[in-house]
Amino acid sequence: MVQHRLAALARKLLPAIACTVLALAATGLAGCGERDDGSAAGREEGRRAGKPAPDGKASDRAVLSDEELRELVTRSYQYVAMYNVNNKFAESHGGWNNCSADTGLKDHTMRDIARPNNDTLYISCMLDLRSDPVILEVPAFDSDYASLMITGYDHYVNIPLTTRAGNFARPQRILVYSARSDGYDGTPVEGVDHIFEATGDFVSAIFRVMPHSSEPQRFRNITEQMQAVRPITLSEYRGDAPKPVQPVDFPATGKTDVAVFGNNLLEVMQFVFNHTTFDPQNPLDQKLLSIYRSLGVEPGRDYDPKRVKKLDGERTREMARRVQQEWLKKMNNAELMQRLQPKMFQPKGKTDLETLVAVSIYGPIGVPREEAVYPTIDTADGEPMNAMHDYVVRMDKDSLPPAGAFWSVTLYDLESGFFIPNEGKKYSVGKNAGMKLNEQGGIDIYIAAKKPEGVPKENWLPIEREAVDLNLVMRIYDPDLEKLEQWSPPVAEKLPAE
Repeated sequence: MVQHRLAALARKLLPAIACTVLALAATGLAGCGERDDGSAAGREEGRRAGKPAPDGKASDRAVLSDEELRELVTRSYQYVAMYNVNNKFAESHGGWNNCSADTGLKDHTMRDIARPNNDTLYISCMLDLRSDPVILEVPAFDSDYASLMITGYDHYVNIPLTTRAGNFARPQRILVYSARSDGYDGTPVEGVDHIFEATGDFVSAIFRVMPHSSEPQRFRNITEQMQAVRPITLSEYRGDAPKPVQPVDFPATGKTDVAVFGNNLLEVMQFVFNHTTFDPQNPLDQKLLSIYRSLGVEPGRDYDPKRVKKLDGERTREMARRVQQEWLKKMNNAELMQRLQPKMFQPKGKTDLETLVAVSIYGPIGVPREEAVYPTIDTADGEPMNAMHDYVVRMDKDSLPPAGAFWSVTLYDLESGFFIPNEGKKYSVGKNAGMKLNEQGGIDIYIAAKKPEGVPKENWLPIEREAVDLNLVMRIYDPDLEKLEQWSPPVAEKLPAE
């Protein structure tokens, strides 16, 4: 029975992995004018970005079998995905060593992000650690849930601060540095509570904070607290003049990850190699370095298109697209997903290549399951949920999600991934967006064109009567993993037509 429930849960959890994507992971911003449309302008931009010229000498070209090219793409995917994610966000939010904090939850006018979060606000800090370590000054958060996630180009996910560990109850400082931070070796600093060594020089430090928006005063307090998070270099913290920051020429990002593989993979990977810490004892690290060494790309070198081997851009692009599509099709393989799930979004040494590729394609930089899980809610009859019908999701007290912090159910347009527009701006049911349990401690959540008589408005997700497929996603923060193994997500029952 336990194995059956695990398989069912895995089958539901993993199709929603894309929902773990942060705002910065799903902006869809175009990178530095990069185009992936095959036009003359696109080919010219690809040439400037390092795409091989068609008249390259045969001796300069990389001769790779399909198997070798697949391995190159597979081992590079995590780095390409995170280079795109971190750099696009920095490009659009004021550059590096800046923090930007949300002040309100997303509504149906949000069109930049697929399946936006209606539960937590984000503080996004993009850090350049080359010249100096950066200290983040963090206030206490009056919230049931908060966490800090730090991720570099290698896509290993670290959670140095979380309410699960008792953090955020008081103001604190965390110093973030890399092995290349100038003049710093990890020595304790007076007044700094936590010291974290990142695996890269350019990292995202993302806070998730439950805002308690159903409690107006508490919501205002939390958003004010979020605005107080700020980065300061170690030199400035010590009262010294800030160190000069060396200019950096970032390789072009891509409209998609596949575009990077086709246009400027070697240039991007050379940059990544120069700003990432590789472990001489880590087999994944050493295999990657070995493959790229044969192509003329090694840590510590400047990128020189005349020195590196020339990749067939279109062939590499097509292989990346093939790998991507293969993994997307595997999302419904319950046995595979059950095996990968414990290794998703983990630090270096606690995951493997297969899992890294999977999450890089499904949706980068989610949090590990210790922090949150994201099961989808299917229909009882197995048919797609559609706005031509009304539905109800019933949970009694004993079948509520095993959340240590909070849970929610959010409704989306399946195809677009956006909220369903409605005058009340009601997109989710839960502790944050509002809900009412019944006298027995359970809840019935209605997805309906009109609020059913006697149903609390907090438990009603409005829809328009039109032929649009719907998607219900549950979020469970700080889940009880032991109970989760015995728990199954609820189903949506179609209601009789009026």
